[in-house]
Order: sequence, then C-alpha cells, then structure tokens
Amino acid sequence: MARLRGNTRQNHVTLARRIVEVALERGLRNGDHLPEQVLSQACGVSRTPIRSALKILEENDIATRQEERGFFLRVDPSEGLPGGGAALEEVEDTLAARILKDRAERRISDVQSVSALVRRYDAPRSAVLIALKILSSDGIVTQLPGRAWAFQPMLDTPNAQSEGIAFRLALEPQAILAPGFALDGQRARLMRDQMAELGTRPEGRIGPTAFHRLDCDFHTMIADSAGNRFLRAALLAHQKLRSATQTDQALPDFRMRQALDDHLGILDSLERSELDLAADQMVLHLRRAQIRRPKAANRGLPPQRGGGMA
Repeated sequence: MARLRGNTRQNHVTLARRIVEVALERGLRNGDHLPEQVLSQACGVSRTPIRSALKILEENDIATRQEERGFFLRVDPSEGLPGGGAALEEVEDTLAARILKDRAERRISDVQSVSALVRRYDAPRSAVLIALKILSSDGIVTQLPGRAWAFQPMLDTPNAQSEGIAFRLALEPQAILAPGFALDGQRARLMRDQMAELGTRPEGRIGPTAFHRLDCDFHTMIADSAGNRFLRAALLAHQKLRSATQTDQALPDFRMRQALDDHLGILDSLERSELDLAADQMVLHLRRAQIRRPKAANRGLPPQRGGGMA
C-alpha cells in the first residue's frame, strides 16, 4: 500500500506540473480561475485527479481555493514560480526519480544492489525497495536472482533509439491490425484538440516539452487501444521507457509539425475504421523517424538521451 500511495502521489505531482504548463500555454496570470473541466480536457484525465493536483498546487502556494468558486492562480506562470515552484520541484524529486536520473546520466551502472543504493543515497532500505518497485512497475528495472536489480536497456544512445523505433515498426502497425483494436473516442477527441492547438502556434513556439509529452501520449493511446494483450503490454512498457527517459532536446519546428500532421492523419483513418490505411500511415510515420536517426555511434560525443520524436 505504501508503494501505491507514493506512486499515486507522484502521478498527481506530475499532473500539477502539467496544470502549470497549461496555465503558461494559455497566458493565465495571477488571480485567474483554474476551471476543473477545462483542465480535465486539456490534460486528458477526469476531474478527480485534477482536484488532487490542484490541492498540491495549493499546498505549494501556487494556487488558492475560494469557497464555492474553485481554485485560482496565486502566481504568474510567465514570470516563473518563485518559492512555490521550488517547493514543487522538491516534491517531485523522489528517490525513484533520482535513481532514474543517475542511470540516464550514467552515474550508476546497469546492475545495482539494494545495499549499494542505500549507501549512495543515504536512504532507508525500505525507501530504496519502494523506489525500485516503482521503477519495476514502469519496466525500468528487473529484479535478478538474489538481491541485485538490473536496469533494462534505455533509450540513451543513437543505436538504442534506432532499435527502439525498429521495435515499434514491428509492433505498432500490427497492434492496429490485430483483432479487437478499439480506440477510445473521447480520449482521441481530447488528443486531437491538443495536437491541433499545438500545430496552430506560431513558428518556433511549439516547444519541445509540450511536443514530447503529446507524442508519447499519442503512441500510448495506440498501445492502449490494442486488442492483443501481449502487443499492448509490450508497447506500453516501451512507451513508459520513452516517457521516463524523455528529455526536452530541441527539434526543428518543421519536424514537430510533420509529426503532428502524421498523428492527425492516423487518427482520421482510425476514426473512419480504416485500419489498414492507419497501419500503413504508422509505418510511414515511424520510418520517417528512423531515417532521421543516426545509425553510427556518437564518435566521441556525449550520448543522446530521450525517446526522441515519433
């Protein structure tokens, strides 16, 4: 139960940060209303987790609640989040996130013992075990015989990213074609609205954070829609890995717009139940990303991190 509560709390903190991003994207200022229904649609979740996320913003002096009126901003997101923003960053920096960050930065090796992590992070053994269970649930680590834990391959090199796209090329189109594929219409409409809004922004204003998040959300939705449970599980695990190792690396504006257009075209075909066409469009979409990937090692350059585009 402790792990579940901690993981749920972390999800709400992540959602709280997303609400701040929405406020910034929409130009909200100190004193503006944060309507639950609008945030629910913008974030693609129900109002219940939105309320929990708003309470976290209230705890950190980023929002305030007025009786019978709801929540209102206490800061201007465009001017940063002094005080409250720092507190929110501190809340989000869980032990699991610290371990994952150190692994992504290659400060720790592929195989770790609980005792070594206890010493490194000066944390109780119980806290380390909870962090490892959280990472395990996301497919990041696997427990080995004995007391060691092994990190799964991460998308932290050009070769790993190319292999990841090849993996998705083999499975994502098949997930669409396999019997039982069922798209959640409401979820698809919310995602379409978010992608359309992103695509109408002026040149240079899309922003890698919003794009990467929506890119992962789109492919996660495709995985969630698969009727074949094994395809669904494999793709969801890979998308969790992409999300966990995602960075805000800069991407050319035209490539982000091309990817958004690809996503919308696939959605069009899925909503018309033209699954063969949607699968072909997915192949083209992923091959475009594959072509953009370097096929050789970095030749002495620092490793690239993040799941990349597509």
